[in-house]
Amino acid sequence: MATVVYRATGRRKTAVASVRLIQGAGKMLVNGKPLRQYLTKDDLLVLVEKPLEITGMSGKVDLICSARGGGLASQAGAIRLAVARALVKMNDQFRKALKKAGVLTRDPRMVERKKYGQIKARKRFQYSKR
Repeated sequence: MATVVYRATGRRKTAVASVRLIQGAGKMLVNGKPLRQYLTKDDLLVLVEKPLEITGMSGKVDLICSARGGGLASQAGAIRLAVARALVKMNDQFRKALKKAGVLTRDPRMVERKKYGQIKARKRFQYSKR
């Protein structure tokens, strides 16, 4: 008997996360490591687990994820979006609660590019009057 796999992709800054949700006992793997071992900070763990807690699916689905690019915080944001999208594919009834909590919205903020004649995006070289 084949199990149904729900796939989704999430992005934040330059991080991309690809998530697979399968009916299971709540096992969570990111890049081959357990979620708690990969995301060492507690606030990042809470961020990733939020869509599962909102829908009441904590401990009912296995999460297998591959994340690349960016830092740990942006990867956690990308995983959260991917998990929320996969949950909506699993059950369309979850959409309203996830949308209200704001986890289905992609964070559009990106790093501003560096401009020529400046040190960084907005920081300028020191002005010298004389």
